[in-house]
Amino acid sequence: MEAVAVTSQKHDPAWKHCEMYKNGERVQLKCIYCGKIFKGGGIHRIKEHLAGQKGNASTCLRVQPDVRLLMQESLNGVVMKKRKKQKLAEEISNYNNTDSCGVNTDVDLLPMPIPALEHTSNLFFNRDEGGGGGGGGKKKSRIRKASSSINNNNAMVLAINQSKRVNNHVHMAIARFLLDARVPLDAVNSVYFQPMIDVIASQGAHVAGPSYHDLRSGILKASVQEVRHNIDQCSSTWTNTGCSVLVDEWITGKGKTLVNFFVYCPEGTMFLRSVDASSLIDSTDSLYELLKEVVEEVGVRNVLQVITRNEERYVIAGKRLTDAYPTIFWTPCAAHSIDLMLEDIKKLEWIDTAMEQAKSISRFIYNNNILLSMMRKFTFGVDLVDLGVTRSATDFLTLKRMVNIKHNLQSMVTSVEWMESPYSKKPEGFAVLDYISSPSFWSTCSLITRLTDPILRLLRIVCSEERPAMAYVYAGLYRAKETIKKEFVNKKDYSVYWNIIDHRWEPLQRHPLHAAGFYLNPKFFYTTEEDVHLHIRSLVYDCIEKLVPDPKIQDKIVKETTSYHNSAGDFGRKMAMRARDTLFPGE
Repeated sequence: MEAVAVTSQKHDPAWKHCEMYKNGERVQLKCIYCGKIFKGGGIHRIKEHLAGQKGNASTCLRVQPDVRLLMQESLNGVVMKKRKKQKLAEEISNYNNTDSCGVNTDVDLLPMPIPALEHTSNLFFNRDEGGGGGGGGKKKSRIRKASSSINNNNAMVLAINQSKRVNNHVHMAIARFLLDARVPLDAVNSVYFQPMIDVIASQGAHVAGPSYHDLRSGILKASVQEVRHNIDQCSSTWTNTGCSVLVDEWITGKGKTLVNFFVYCPEGTMFLRSVDASSLIDSTDSLYELLKEVVEEVGVRNVLQVITRNEERYVIAGKRLTDAYPTIFWTPCAAHSIDLMLEDIKKLEWIDTAMEQAKSISRFIYNNNILLSMMRKFTFGVDLVDLGVTRSATDFLTLKRMVNIKHNLQSMVTSVEWMESPYSKKPEGFAVLDYISSPSFWSTCSLITRLTDPILRLLRIVCSEERPAMAYVYAGLYRAKETIKKEFVNKKDYSVYWNIIDHRWEPLQRHPLHAAGFYLNPKFFYTTEEDVHLHIRSLVYDCIEKLVPDPKIQDKIVKETTSYHNSAGDFGRKMAMRARDTLFPGE
């Protein structure tokens, strides 16, 4: 089979998670996670495969949870589109049953072919013309059928053009407002943008917008009350569900260090406050007092954990906090710890060399508009740079993107267009040609991609806002180490990377909450080696002892965990075993 590049015209999100191959005249799709090849069904079949939707395709057991959720949402969107089409068809049907004189003359009319009429002269026969009754009846029947076909076609055209015309008017009206008020165009990405349009449309015509006075007085007060209500509703659940205090530190353009505090619970994430910590951030005593103050504000009994960066000053302050409040966990930020792993891996000499070579390629192309246009032409619109959630993630994702479009880049630098370009004759151009033409460069980049890909996938899951990621961190890092081990023959070779991961993973590996998250995720727990279970179970007991002071409840929980551990009772039912791969933890 011959690999075929996926063009930029293919907008379905599932195209990013499969590869396309040409086998003779037939095009086949391959899942990048499990390697299953689909000989028919198109991208929709791949999407069902990734989403775990039973029916036309088998379920992919290796796809990441965030990807599966994305595919499920995409499939739900397809269903909604089908419903809209059915609704439009019903409206068109209703339109055909009404008097055609009621058509709005403001709608564009398009000429339509009339294939149903074989002899147009039949339309103009004299109704009073005699002859046998049979011949006249057939002509009238043909005319009625042809007229019905014309009405259906014209009705469809009228409805489509009317819909386009309305959308154009709406879009232009919105654009004029945004441009006149100098509102950034990315304001349309607000989660409130489409609901605003839906509410306006639901009220019908002649909806008057609010005045400046309305917005700054009554509406502003109502908005404040709405936010306060949402905050009260969210905080009222803390007593029952517990919550996590999130600590986010960042530096402003003027060099100030701000610490933002958020509170997360199943009801949602709430901003608590922001503190200018420029004068106290380097003092562990001051940092501890600040964390203590926030915990007491939220409620000691409500706080399950305080999540901060995995830095020494936060480690010391967090340790003091857990000593002061024994029921609270200090948890290092998983995303920050994983990003530090990537930074450490990037510092390895052979990886740093390959990274610099790849960066020189991207810099040379992106600094010249002509080369950038040429590159996009050969890659069918695919860019070199793939933005990640952190700088290190962006570097490794960009390297992976270059590996994926390797053949496109090689075609570009060997094309006549490249050779005739003045940029190709510059020293940087010759260097780019050497790198892209070098088999050793690509083999090195491919190895780096294979080593870091599981870590990048885990980072994407951890940074996702769709659902808590604690149930995936432990298993994700364990599998990342196993993937790295398979790439090398000798323990000495893969130990370098294992040591980097272990160094950053150690606080997470020994953390009872992360262990409990792994333990209670059946998808991973039942598929890992038994020796891991013993270490995990001990940490789970630590978690139970800290969070559940009542010995009777502790004994009951331990009894349940024994059944879960051994897959006994209801946990051993076939439907429970099937649910291990289909249900997310907490469902």
